[in-house]
Amino acid sequence: MSSSKSPGLGGFSWQQAGVWLYIGHLFSIFSLALSNVVLGLSILGLPKTIQRPVRPLSPEARSWLLWLAVYVAFGMGSTLLSYDPVVSSGSLSSLFNLTAPLLGLMLIRSERHIRWVVRGVILLGLALSVVGLVQYGLGQDDLTHRIRASLSHYMTFAGVLLLSDCLLLAWMIFGRGKKPWWGWLGLVTINLALLGSYTRNAWVGLVVALTLLLWVRKPRLLWSYLPVGVLLAFLLPQPMVERVASIADVRDPANYDRLCMTHAGLSMIAERPVFGLGPGMVSQRYAIYRHPTAPRSWVPHLHNSYMNIAAERGLVSLFAFVGLILASLLTAKRRLNQEGGKEGPRADLYLGVLAAILAFSVAGFFEDNWADTEVQRVFLFVLILPFLPAPATTLEAAEERPVV
Repeated sequence: MSSSKSPGLGGFSWQQAGVWLYIGHLFSIFSLALSNVVLGLSILGLPKTIQRPVRPLSPEARSWLLWLAVYVAFGMGSTLLSYDPVVSSGSLSSLFNLTAPLLGLMLIRSERHIRWVVRGVILLGLALSVVGLVQYGLGQDDLTHRIRASLSHYMTFAGVLLLSDCLLLAWMIFGRGKKPWWGWLGLVTINLALLGSYTRNAWVGLVVALTLLLWVRKPRLLWSYLPVGVLLAFLLPQPMVERVASIADVRDPANYDRLCMTHAGLSMIAERPVFGLGPGMVSQRYAIYRHPTAPRSWVPHLHNSYMNIAAERGLVSLFAFVGLILASLLTAKRRLNQEGGKEGPRADLYLGVLAAILAFSVAGFFEDNWADTEVQRVFLFVLILPFLPAPATTLEAAEERPVV
């Protein structure tokens, strides 16, 4: 019979193999095909790798999974009732992604493994940033040619870096013990790469997340924004400064286009509020709802996660999606308060969750980041992190020590 104890990192056990398969699907998102293979192996191996005796999930985790079940159920209903069920059936592949949270809740059972996943996501962001900065140095340094490392799109690149950066910032500000050299390197490299991506939704999300972290640490630190902003205005390339200045400019073609997409999205929701048009139908039917002055006659999505979910899957799906986010936020905040606040042994984890969810949620108003597979996989781990076990016996063992 399998041991009920969490496996160590040395030797081999099926339980340990399950942990590393789950971790591997995150570490390998630099290649989506590889990540898919590892996630598939994690699912297939679950009967063998799950820890026994199986520890029941917490009530908070079960409530979170209920929100996920509602989202999945209404998504399937939206597919069946779609304007074109054949096209919408392609969205069923997203169910593969949504198995990852359940796997994480069942397989990640020790504090040490939690720390390894978080450090791994940070190291992934660092590695992608290095590749992205090399691309920037080789000429991908403007809006026409934007860095993306090995990922499929520059928005995907920025979305993964944003989540990685939030976890890193929380660790460096609130984590215990001496930080390794690569943590400091990551702070510089990841944030330079985010700037070089020219991705405004990620910039806005990062500023909001950093504001939260600095406010919790010491509110007076927010005064540093003024001199840092002035310094960046002088040091950054002129195109990047202009890109920052355009964030709130409705005359900017991309910003105006998003306003037109919002107009079209509201019309779509009004027409079919419960189940939406059907997954994949926004791009198929956009021309019908398009505002006459919209710069583009076709868009792949509405560049707004909330609007796109409501338009394609209906308001109940949107409500469930928001429920997933709020449940994780509230659980992270409650556990942060219960476990010592900002001085607690898990402060960096819980504040990293709060910062990452806030950044993702704000960025989602300007980009459909939820539909981005690689970004979604990292975000799903962030969402379940507050529900992962923190038994008293493991918190003492959670003292910070370098991974490498």
